[in-house]
Amino acid sequence: MFKKLIVVFAGTLLFSCSKDPVPKPSGELRLEYPAPKYKPFVNSCSYTFEYSDFAEITDAKKQCWFYLTYPEMKAKVFLTYYPINNDFDLHIKEAEKMVYEHTIKASSIETKSFAYPERNVFGNFYELKGQSASNLQFYATDSTKHFVTGYLYFNTRPKPDSLAPAVDYVKKDLLHLLETFEWK
Repeated sequence: MFKKLIVVFAGTLLFSCSKDPVPKPSGELRLEYPAPKYKPFVNSCSYTFEYSDFAEITDAKKQCWFYLTYPEMKAKVFLTYYPINNDFDLHIKEAEKMVYEHTIKASSIETKSFAYPERNVFGNFYELKGQSASNLQFYATDSTKHFVTGYLYFNTRPKPDSLAPAVDYVKKDLLHLLETFEWK
């Protein structure tokens, strides 16, 4: 009897010393986007590039200005074109001003220069981290005749964690756009 009591007591100690159950945290929405298929942007302007079929291109305010819209992400890349008329430095300053105006909310800004001399395409690509209104920006130029800028905006309040998958997707698209960018 005593042996049975010891076995029951030892078993109770063994199985009753488990951790208290803890509720699992609620999960975040996982956003997945289709693999991009790129197509050429055909237009009458001085430049061309390839863009994702997940996006749509529409005209903007001026000639050769466009919106590269991602409807499912509620995102737009605003593309502008300026001819250079002995005002190259002014265009560079304006493009950089647009980037650095976001330093109030951006926690950091990563700048990557690019050059495709065989196509006479040069510029900078900016990635703004934190609660910036525009997460990605760039400019491309041939330094003598043409200047193009691009700015990514979402139609929502800046939430870096929630927007990260969409920003990553658009970043890859914009890098492809720049890798295929050509002057006519």
